[in-house]
Amino acid sequence: MESIQVKRLSETARLPVRATEGSAGYDLFADCAIEIAPGAIERVKTGIAIAILRNDVAAFLYARSGIASKFGVSPANCVGVIDSDYRGEIMVPLFNHGSAPFSVKPGDRIAQMVFAPVFLPRLIESETLDETSRGAGGFGSTGTGEMTHEF
Repeated sequence: MESIQVKRLSETARLPVRATEGSAGYDLFADCAIEIAPGAIERVKTGIAIAILRNDVAAFLYARSGIASKFGVSPANCVGVIDSDYRGEIMVPLFNHGSAPFSVKPGDRIAQMVFAPVFLPRLIESETLDETSRGAGGFGSTGTGEMTHEF
C-alpha cells in the first residue's frame, strides 16, 4: 500500500480519515470557525498539508453530500485538484448556494479527498483529427429525447 505524508500545520488540525472501510474518500475537517453568507465564497483552512511522492497521482477534493444536500454548501470550484508537487495548506473554497448563512466550526467535515492516478500523455500538435460519427457535436448532441422542465 502506498503512503501519503500528512503534516499538521496547527495543534488543532485533524488528520483526514475514511468514515468506513468502503469509503473512497478521506474526510477533511475545518481548522477554523467561519461564517459563509448566502452567495459568498470563503476559503476554509484544514490545518494540514500533504506530500504526494509520485507525479502520476493527485488528490481531488469533492463535496460532502450531507452539507451539499442539506444546506446547499459545496466547493466553489466543484472539484479541487491538489498536484503532487504542492506542499502548502489544503484549503477548501466553499460556496453557499443557500438562502441562510452557514457556520463552519473547527472539526466540521467540509470536503472529501480522493487520491487517483493521473494520465500524463505526450501532447502532439496536429493539423487534422480523425473523423467520428459524433464529430464536433457537444452539449447534449448525443441525447435521444427532449428534456422537459417544470417551473
